[in-house]
Amino acid sequence: MRQHPIGTGPFKFASYKPNESIKLVRNPDYWKPGRPYLDAIEWTIIPNRSTALLAFAAGKLDMTFPYEVTVPLLRDLKAQAPQAICEVRSRNVASTVIINRDAPPFDQPDLRRAMALALDRKSFVDVLSEGTADTGGAMLPPPDGLWGMPVEMLARLPGYDPDIRRNRDEARSIMQRLGYGPDKPLPIKVTSRNIPLYRDPAVMLIDQLKEIWINGELDLVETANWNPKITRRDYMVGLENTGSAVDDPDQQFFENYACDSDRNFTGYCNRELEKLYLQQSAETDADKRRRLVWEIDRKLQEDVARPILFHTRGATCWQPSVKGLTTMVNSIYNGWRFEDTWLDR
Repeated sequence: MRQHPIGTGPFKFASYKPNESIKLVRNPDYWKPGRPYLDAIEWTIIPNRSTALLAFAAGKLDMTFPYEVTVPLLRDLKAQAPQAICEVRSRNVASTVIINRDAPPFDQPDLRRAMALALDRKSFVDVLSEGTADTGGAMLPPPDGLWGMPVEMLARLPGYDPDIRRNRDEARSIMQRLGYGPDKPLPIKVTSRNIPLYRDPAVMLIDQLKEIWINGELDLVETANWNPKITRRDYMVGLENTGSAVDDPDQQFFENYACDSDRNFTGYCNRELEKLYLQQSAETDADKRRRLVWEIDRKLQEDVARPILFHTRGATCWQPSVKGLTTMVNSIYNGWRFEDTWLDR
């Protein structure tokens, strides 16, 4: 499967050269007559994001990697390639803090609460997205998301109160009660996948935790080793980008917070709350279901299950010759079949 995948989509696998390219060719047996329009698709693998964007600006590429262009980089790209068509969309990806809650010292609920109180979410949004990203709980915030908590509910959760000084005063009181302070900081490693979308917020996280005497050291992990490492919970604290394939509570709660899920990287487990997962899933009244979802999300944030820093936004850019491309507003995973995309050249 990893060397020669097969499927029933509009394109077929042709070749994969590690660190160089992935090539697909048109599937002549695709079920939809006359589709796809393109004869082939080639992904050129360029590990350095700046190099990739320069190649796009120079006209060597038809399209950037979907949602990969950050808002600060978008301004530079548009200056270099004014002809480019770019759209900034919500990725339905949350930049989150994962905490190994089963291993000391983070098996202490008060310590996890102190970490949540130390977070300045507005700074993450302002610095990393120039104010365009969204603050929310586990579910994608409105208007792009249908299930996110209202602002007034968010403001009552640990670390969401806009009074950062008061939050951190409470956090420092907790740390002192646990035996930490300016003369006895808590040293930790903050694990991050070694790509900008993980690394940049991890650096900011380390800086903010210093405010409550937690001294973090950045532990960078190559992509191939990332999922195995965090799945076996070989970390203390980590920066994870939690992507959701669809904007639906079932996908979010069962995949990332259910006790027995392989994607529950933190080990959070609340069997009573899982009963609410099932209840909201069976609820046919949308308003009743939404209120159940809010109650679940509120509890997850109060339990510091997986603190949500912000919900990310990113841009996709393409050359004017690319036609028929539609970017989605609530998923990085869906909508990339390219069956209706064509080139006018």
